[in-house]
Amino acid sequence: FRNQRNDMVTRYIEGEGIKNPRVLSSMRQVPRHEFVSSNLKHLAYQDLALPIGYKQTISPPYVVAYMTETIDPQPDDKVLEIGTGSGFQAAVLSALVKDVYTIEIVEGLGKKAAVRLKKLDYDNVHTRIGDGYLGWPEEAPFDKIIVTCSP
Repeated sequence: FRNQRNDMVTRYIEGEGIKNPRVLSSMRQVPRHEFVSSNLKHLAYQDLALPIGYKQTISPPYVVAYMTETIDPQPDDKVLEIGTGSGFQAAVLSALVKDVYTIEIVEGLGKKAAVRLKKLDYDNVHTRIGDGYLGWPEEAPFDKIIVTCSP
């Protein structure tokens, strides 16, 4: 999938104006096909939202790159993500910041994401099942907060 991943970044992300070299590099590294079901892997590198179960979707790659570039992630940042979903956004952030704390309200989705992130060795991503509205007080303060969920 490496060629498809590079093509995705060139075509859908760089081609649409994302310029931060660190964001582009992270998007080239994270295997998006590992964050979707096996029957959708062939679509993983298209600029599409794809279903991930529980009536939720993984955001299109451009949206992930845009949101990531917008928060201007720095190597020493501690980032809170509200809405883990598949874990893809957290994985993209993990190469760019010191620590990612991500909260998912849908228990089944959060558990799957936690297993996936651990299996893929995203060791600086910390997961929790809970209501993102409540934050993660015992780890506050955060340098950046990114909200990737929608009701």
